[in-house]
Amino acid sequence: MTPKRALTWLAAALIVKVTLSVLIGYRDYFPPNFESYFLRGRESYFHRGYHVPFYAHLFSGPATLMLGLALTNRPFRARFPEWHRRLGKFQIGLLLVVLVPSGLWMAPYSFGGVAAALGFSTLAILTGACAAFGWRSAVRGQFAEHRRWMWRCYLLLCSAVVIRMVGGLVTVTEIGIAWSYPVVAWMSWLVPLAIYETIQIARQSLDHRSTHGEAGTSIAALSLPATEMSARR
Repeated sequence: MTPKRALTWLAAALIVKVTLSVLIGYRDYFPPNFESYFLRGRESYFHRGYHVPFYAHLFSGPATLMLGLALTNRPFRARFPEWHRRLGKFQIGLLLVVLVPSGLWMAPYSFGGVAAALGFSTLAILTGACAAFGWRSAVRGQFAEHRRWMWRCYLLLCSAVVIRMVGGLVTVTEIGIAWSYPVVAWMSWLVPLAIYETIQIARQSLDHRSTHGEAGTSIAALSLPATEMSARR
């Protein structure tokens, strides 16, 4: 197994593990336990409309993460193209109709004040935009562009995994959530997205150099005098 493949499997296992741990924690939400970590302090407004986007987000979040694992898997895409299209349509619909709107609704109620609310609002808007652009490029048959947009979308979705991991670290180290939560609200998606874009720029630069290098060699060969080309042969 190559290092890249091993890293891919490790990341997938981590996403599944964190998602399962989140699902196990749902026992505090049916019925809502206002002594639990996430619902603490929300009792006054929970049943005044907040519970609708909350439960919508609760169900759509893990579903989009698990669907994303299949949709970004190259062997699955190659072997089951029709299922890839069907699940992809469902994924984008779930994102645009349920996950993104519920995330925007919940953002102003985030722990960490205005900074955290802006971070999660921006995350929701960018996730929806990437999904929409990914859908548009697929419809136009621009599949390389489609894959890039959907990878961006999935990295943004995985911010939920990063937040849970950092939250566990904060709890163990007792750093305190007062300043860490607003930071995580931004860095949980900015850092992975920045790494992805840096890799994309580096790849495009290498492809550009390779293409122009080959073209330059061909042009130089064509410009050689016939006698010199014969001598080289």
